[in-house]
Amino acid sequence: MAGSRSPFLGLLPLPERQAITRALRTETAGGLVLLGAAVLALIWANSPWSAAYASVRDFHFGIPALGLDLSVGHWTADGLLAVFFLVAGIELKRELVVGELRTPATAALPVIAALCGMAVPAALYLATVTAGGGSSAGWAVPMATDIAFALAVLAVLSTHLPAALRAFLLTLAVVDDLGAILIIAVFFTSDLNLWALSGAFAGLGLFYLLQRLRVRGWWWYVPLGVAIWALMYNGGVHATVAGVAMGLILRTTRDAGEKLSPASRVAHLVHPISASIAVPLFALFAAGVSITGPALSAVFTSPEPLGVVIGLVAGKTLAIFAGTYLAARFTRAQLNPDLAWADVLGLSVLAGIGFTVALLIGELAFPGGQTGEHVKAAVLVASLVAAVLAAILLRRRNTVYRGMYEAENVDADNDGIPDIYQHDTRTGTGDAAARADGQRT
Repeated sequence: MAGSRSPFLGLLPLPERQAITRALRTETAGGLVLLGAAVLALIWANSPWSAAYASVRDFHFGIPALGLDLSVGHWTADGLLAVFFLVAGIELKRELVVGELRTPATAALPVIAALCGMAVPAALYLATVTAGGGSSAGWAVPMATDIAFALAVLAVLSTHLPAALRAFLLTLAVVDDLGAILIIAVFFTSDLNLWALSGAFAGLGLFYLLQRLRVRGWWWYVPLGVAIWALMYNGGVHATVAGVAMGLILRTTRDAGEKLSPASRVAHLVHPISASIAVPLFALFAAGVSITGPALSAVFTSPEPLGVVIGLVAGKTLAIFAGTYLAARFTRAQLNPDLAWADVLGLSVLAGIGFTVALLIGELAFPGGQTGEHVKAAVLVASLVAAVLAAILLRRRNTVYRGMYEAENVDADNDGIPDIYQHDTRTGTGDAAARADGQRT
């Protein structure tokens, strides 16, 4: 009976492994830039030049006649993060069409874990603020995992996580991003302008039609994408939703004669911009909070920031680990015998790093004011605590990870296909099948 059970965190199919490797390579590099931007923001905001930081962040520019006279901080949150969510939409579409989420059997376990990892932190936040008499407005802040920041921590630690563990972390983050998108669209929508929204939806319809008709050329899509973004912003829906919608519309399957699908081409061009420019610039103007004794004290004494810390550190860990264990216990999934549940625990702790989307939702939930600054500080503190705890847990198992990582990447015949896909009977594929899968990718 056990032999018929599907492996959880086992060897990935070759096409999935190649796609994951490409995505995570960019995210890791971008995560290191993101980490540097966050550190720079904290140093700048707490230096003698803190007034200059606030002046740059609050400087307004744009086109007032189009309702786009925004501050620098606002441009990075509504404008540059739309690029980040465009990439998130493409990645979600890829996962739904050809990735881990394409079939209920493979999607069940990471989706259950991710849903638990969103619901429990929100519940713990609400319980904390209810007990302390605080505001429930920030319930969604501790719900999202920051994949780039988590991978940056792994890169700093030189931890050789096998591909399956990294893929599980990426899938969790993708489902988290979808949840965050829905929350932003539904709960953080201001007064609606139905005419502008109608224009945005008409633009999305035209975008879809162009994709269906196989129209190519950036000169069609870039102006249309900017117009959709501006109309969505003026319509009262957070403008990042426009990026997600366009990412989901882009075609992820290749036609005959196409080397890459439109989604793959756009991701190849835009993902480095998102990871290395858009998200770090957002972090530069969002993470600059005052780090003083009273501010740090407020993180652990005020109900709203304390709820964020408890939600990210305790809620994420308990929810993702318990959700994963129960899903594996009551489905046909069986943990890879080369790994242990301690590895899932370490990954669950790492998922408590909630930086980019958590800061964005914090700004939307508490616009301006001292509570908003304390919530931002709480996100930074919680992410640091989660990173340190995950480092302790994962470094203890790094010898195991290194062995698995090296075995996965041995290519003695230099044919571009790891030998484990040609000789390991656990994959269920031979040399010809592995080559075919690689060509289809």
